[in-house]
Amino acid sequence: MSETILGKPLTDWVAEFPLIAPMRELQELTWFNPAVKATADALPEVGLTVADIDDAAARLKRFAPYLVDVFPETGRSAGILESPLVGVPAAQQRLAQHFGADLPGKLWAKLDSQLPISGSIKARGGIYEVLQHAESLALEAGLITLDDDYRKLNTDQAREFFGQYKVAVGSTGNLGLSIGIMSAQLGFQASVHMSSDARQWKKDRLRSHGVTVVEYESDYSVAVAQGREEAKRDPMAYFVDDENSKSLFVGYAVAGRRLAGQFQSLDVTVDERHPLFVYLPCGVGGGPGGVAFGLKSVFGDNVHCIFSEPTHSPCMMLGVYTGQHDAVSVQDFGIDNVTAADGLAVGRASGFVGTAMQHLLDGYLSVDDDELYRIIAILKQTEDLEIEPSAAAGFPGPWRVLADAEYRDRFGFDEATMARATHLAWATGGGMVPPAEMASYIAKGTELLG
Repeated sequence: MSETILGKPLTDWVAEFPLIAPMRELQELTWFNPAVKATADALPEVGLTVADIDDAAARLKRFAPYLVDVFPETGRSAGILESPLVGVPAAQQRLAQHFGADLPGKLWAKLDSQLPISGSIKARGGIYEVLQHAESLALEAGLITLDDDYRKLNTDQAREFFGQYKVAVGSTGNLGLSIGIMSAQLGFQASVHMSSDARQWKKDRLRSHGVTVVEYESDYSVAVAQGREEAKRDPMAYFVDDENSKSLFVGYAVAGRRLAGQFQSLDVTVDERHPLFVYLPCGVGGGPGGVAFGLKSVFGDNVHCIFSEPTHSPCMMLGVYTGQHDAVSVQDFGIDNVTAADGLAVGRASGFVGTAMQHLLDGYLSVDDDELYRIIAILKQTEDLEIEPSAAAGFPGPWRVLADAEYRDRFGFDEATMARATHLAWATGGGMVPPAEMASYIAKGTELLG
């Protein structure tokens, strides 16, 4: 930690932004954003539109036949990468006991942990951006037209063509899995620059697909910076930039309209009288930011998006709370960025997402690592769901909303409204975790529950 941050002593920062003091002590925090705006006023600030989401959805549909061909597990959904939406009443009851308060309304889980190909939310944005890049190259080379059956890309000729090109990414794990697996399948030379936080099994899985894994002793930001610089020096290389990519962002945003369809099929109403609260685990911010953008474009002011981070890595909360976004990191303030939630082990938030979404997000919360393990155990015991630590971060969210009367009063969430509310925790990953490692998560959480 430096003596001054952006030329200002730490004492001055704490005086101006009092939450920095408990943040530095790794306390669990909740901060509801006083600057949130009406959706109609804030959406134009994103710099992207519904037309961009339409374009992404159409591209994913064009690739669906190809995905069925090369990843048979996508056959049941005809090549559309989507995850289950499930009610979790037993978990809701057990979590109510755990947090010491009954939750009015209903708790649901969005199981991106079960997304095909990479078993995490990164199957949305990561795979989408690789497909977008592949389509662009293939169209330019005349391998396909927009009206073609994209199964034409599952040929030796297409793989040989893509083999001239490189795709690189910096990652703590799950984004690297989605980018690496998809790139290698198409035939690209794929390399993933992985930080010290990344799990060994994720590195092993990538290498089994023929992906080059470059390991760093430093954290996520260094892995991204190194990968970006290496790609700059090679005209045949394409770098997927998790900190700034609008392609990743719109790939994630497609989830919004898909969720609307799932709720409709389950007869779940979302309107002014029936608010929807969505709790999104946040690392650098691209995944939750894109999903929140998609949700706001569909549900408008009736959806309330809240980001959740580890107490050791509250980079988005810090950036938005201080208004400094990616100009500051948690390490600047003496926070170590060392967490069991490897997908969320990010010290510096995306400046693009922080500024684009700062008036669309209702709030931010942080969760202790031990609490993540407890939630993993509760979900396994009550619903037989298996998720990884980062995916558990959203589940305390409903009880943080319950505990903040000022926030509820500001939006007019009275008792009757909260009784009609829908709470959705986005379970972002875990589907590819090896059984022995998953068993260790559950055992640790069970022990911590006592």
